[in-house]
Amino acid sequence: MKYGYARVSSNDQNLDRQIEQLKAAGIDERYIYLDKASGKDFDRKAYNTLVGTEYTAPVLRYGDTLVVLSLDRLGRNYQAIKQQWEHITKDIGADIEVLDMPLLNTSDQGNLDRQFISDLVLQILSYVSERERLNIKERQKQGIETAKKKGTKFGRPKIKKPENWNDIYCRWQSGEITAVQAMRESGLKKGTFYKLAKAIEA
Repeated sequence: MKYGYARVSSNDQNLDRQIEQLKAAGIDERYIYLDKASGKDFDRKAYNTLVGTEYTAPVLRYGDTLVVLSLDRLGRNYQAIKQQWEHITKDIGADIEVLDMPLLNTSDQGNLDRQFISDLVLQILSYVSERERLNIKERQKQGIETAKKKGTKFGRPKIKKPENWNDIYCRWQSGEITAVQAMRESGLKKGTFYKLAKAIEA
């Protein structure tokens, strides 16, 4: 059997391109497993269904092939990719096919030289993939630090109290007006109104 695996890092990203390329590689859409999760580790629902966990048997069996569009769709953590690669090819006995890097396809490995080249390329690409992930995190950190130095503030802005807040709050607490009337007079939404009220009570 041939199974496909596609991954994007977040819910707002689209899997269609990967799905179409996996279908073009001859994989029935029923056998394409999808994750919307970070590539920093392998704690992903669909992936774990394919390769199994401590408590579940893998869908992949001996002689099957797992197809991915590119190595970084499998993951972005250097050590974890190596471990998963060995788990799939040695523990399960399945093959891996990387569509944009045929040199990594284990089903084509018929001799020791090819195996050596494939292992070497895997290690290099895994390292590059993780290095890219770390570089992105470092650039994000530097960007945030630079923005903070320029006075940019992060997180939700503090709730600004209306000028008549104290009067409205006292009238509401004494039962002179209802919460709905208090919200209308203060111009506050329900959530904001009760947050300010809780802050005073605290």
